Amino acid sequence: MNVSFFSDLLTTISERGRGLIGLGRNGDGGPANVADLVRLCGDLMSRRGEASGVALARIILDRYGSLAQKDRFSFLRQVADRFGPDETAIAQAIEAYRTAPSRAAANALHAASEPKSQELIRRLNLAGGGTLSLVRMREDLLDLGHELRTQDPDACDAIDSLDADFTRLFSSWFNRGFLVLRRIDWTTPAHILEKIIRYEAVHEISDWDDLRRRIAPADRRCFAFFHPALVDEPLIFVEVALTTEIPSAIAPILTKEREPLPLRAATTATFYSISNCQRGLAGVSFGNFLIKQVVEDLCRELPNLKTFVTLSPAPGFAAWLEREMGADGSGALPAEDRERLRLAEAPGWPADEAAAEAARRPLLSAAAYYFLRARTPAGRPLDPVARFHLGNGARLERLNFLGDVSAKGLKQSKGLMVNYLYDLDTIEKHHEAYANQGVVTASSAVRRLLRSDLPAPTSAFE
Repeated sequence: MNVSFFSDLLTTISERGRGLIGLGRNGDGGPANVADLVRLCGDLMSRRGEASGVALARIILDRYGSLAQKDRFSFLRQVADRFGPDETAIAQAIEAYRTAPSRAAANALHAASEPKSQELIRRLNLAGGGTLSLVRMREDLLDLGHELRTQDPDACDAIDSLDADFTRLFSSWFNRGFLVLRRIDWTTPAHILEKIIRYEAVHEISDWDDLRRRIAPADRRCFAFFHPALVDEPLIFVEVALTTEIPSAIAPILTKEREPLPLRAATTATFYSISNCQRGLAGVSFGNFLIKQVVEDLCRELPNLKTFVTLSPAPGFAAWLEREMGADGSGALPAEDRERLRLAEAPGWPADEAAAEAARRPLLSAAAYYFLRARTPAGRPLDPVARFHLGNGARLERLNFLGDVSAKGLKQSKGLMVNYLYDLDTIEKHHEAYANQGVVTASSAVRRLLRSDLPAPTSAFE
């Protein structure tokens, strides 16, 4: 109700503001034009009145939304080029600080170095529904950046700078303090349930019956994080299976033919799908301990739950393994392991019992190296899912051979699935170790899979 009231208030201010700037309900009635839209952005930056600013921001966002993709790209490139930092002001501020260093001079330098595009984004956000419009705008910016990287790499600097502005502001607007956790069940409004189907990124939801099997039975749960500015748009949702043990494969969880587990028998909560819903928020951290919040909610409802784990994909493993197989002198794959791993390249190899058994040990050994030693240039684990869970304070608990034999599972991870364990007593400790030293906390079972004759890692974070 409060959000609706605030939205209605902004709409009223916007409508009255249109009159103040000489525009009616439908703007000036002209078709959307990139040059005019850029001019209106300059006008928005020069205004001091909030009512007229709210109205103008809404007009800009509405017109942007009506543009064809190529015109959106043109608009974003012009904004990136024309609303960058004021280099003259930066030079003057630097000189002033050098001449008389002070906090005031440092603040002036900080203000001078901020690109004008950052203030433009803030002002566009004044419009009713502005936050969601800007999230959608960043989706276009990400697409533009991808296109330029393949066609015109020299033009990427300004676009990357504009994207950094979006990321910086979104990181403030979407920090965990603003997020609200809600249970999703069969009584949730249909328009939100439809988005759960659409946004599922780990294990596709085929239809409404499939969705019902995931959220309606007594031994299934689904939770979603929302933001007050995106009332009906989930940011992240988590699907949970209540079980009696730590699962090693996804098929038994998703199968149609199963009997729901009585709640009194459940001892384990398995997070088997965690989906980021808004592509425009890619790379924006919602903070750590999101899963801990879900765990605490489950504990309040079901105190008999003792174990909290994930059953996670390893989306980068197959690509990494392919690169290592093709590299001369790979430190991760001894020669004898390479020969056996080639068995896992043949079509239908999981169904070949002999081939699967021969590939088991070298594949799990390679996976242990991938998680425990392979690093990004920044010194963090290569796997994005691993970075998420380790950052949330989990422990790398178990590697599951052929845990997902679907076409997608075999393509992205050679069928590998991973259990990350959330121990409420050690979550903060593991998070701090990972955040400050890059420590990958892993069980002894996972560490034993790593061959002892492999070269030691060179990363300072190990």
